[in-house]
Amino acid sequence: MPQPFRAPAFDFASERIDALLITEPANVRYLSGYTGSNGLIVVTPRSAVLFTDPRYAIQASQEVACSVRIVARGPLLPAAAGFLRRLRSRRVGFEKAHLSYEQHALLTDRLPGFTLIPLGPVIERQRMVKSEQELARIRRSVATNSRAFDRALKAIRPGVAEIEIAAEIEYHMRRLGAEKPAFETIVASGDRSALPHARPTSKKLKAAELTLIDMGATEDGYASDMTRVLHIGRPSPKIRRMYNAVLEAQLAAIDAVRPGVAAGRVDQAARAVLKRHGLDRMFTHSTGHGLGLEIHEAPRLGKRDTTKLEAGMAITIEPGAYVQGFGGIRIEDTVVVTAAGCEVLTPTPKELITL
Repeated sequence: MPQPFRAPAFDFASERIDALLITEPANVRYLSGYTGSNGLIVVTPRSAVLFTDPRYAIQASQEVACSVRIVARGPLLPAAAGFLRRLRSRRVGFEKAHLSYEQHALLTDRLPGFTLIPLGPVIERQRMVKSEQELARIRRSVATNSRAFDRALKAIRPGVAEIEIAAEIEYHMRRLGAEKPAFETIVASGDRSALPHARPTSKKLKAAELTLIDMGATEDGYASDMTRVLHIGRPSPKIRRMYNAVLEAQLAAIDAVRPGVAAGRVDQAARAVLKRHGLDRMFTHSTGHGLGLEIHEAPRLGKRDTTKLEAGMAITIEPGAYVQGFGGIRIEDTVVVTAAGCEVLTPTPKELITL
């Protein structure tokens, strides 16, 4: 069943724009439901046309409710420019973050006398608040992600390489219904766990070491995100103290999530806890981010982000502390902002996992 076209929440008249050119794949999918790898949309106040190539003709007919133009030869952008010329849409808005210099030059050449108007993240802002259908997809993705983690835990033991664990996780994701990982799975053990975005290596897990796992699934197009920390053997008092401090910070940040609160206030809530424990300087990234069709979406829960949270936003809460030469701890859940506060979607327990 094709998805009804989502009209951009954009006032063409007040912005003095005749047409919008949408080229970012996630935005194309959001508006039209089209999941192919080659597509763009021209939107006017009265119509929307998806451009794609013959490889996706059948797929587009099944997924898209708006008009579809199949470009038999060559790139899509010249065909879209020709369409805009025939529409006499003289003022054309484009996504400045997603159109390359070369593509802009092509449009300038093909649209003489037209005005090309760079636009900010107008569709990304619209995507921040999810529909009930989108939230249902995120919930399924979260559930699949946690189930994959539970199954992969059986393979985690001393002598197993980080990269083997990552492969095990991604295998179970797909077996459980995910179409792909939402990002490259992070498995980092020992002092490598102090690298927030470590890539899994051939390093083998050892007893008396931390192991950090950051993983996410993409299911029906929508992402999930979770981080958990394991320890093989009995953890030291230092590890316990550090883990409990990060957990306290994560719970404080979750407690701060509610409609009308600035994203930066959630970050501040986590940092205040870590500062009391002397770990604030070891927290080197933001407290979280939005997610949906992409793993990183607006809003960013950073120190200075003034975006007001709204019911329906799906975000992560993921404070951490990283000590060079020792290790790192991060605890992350996927959360939905609700009218009364928030709902934590991630079902996996947050206690330090000991094996």
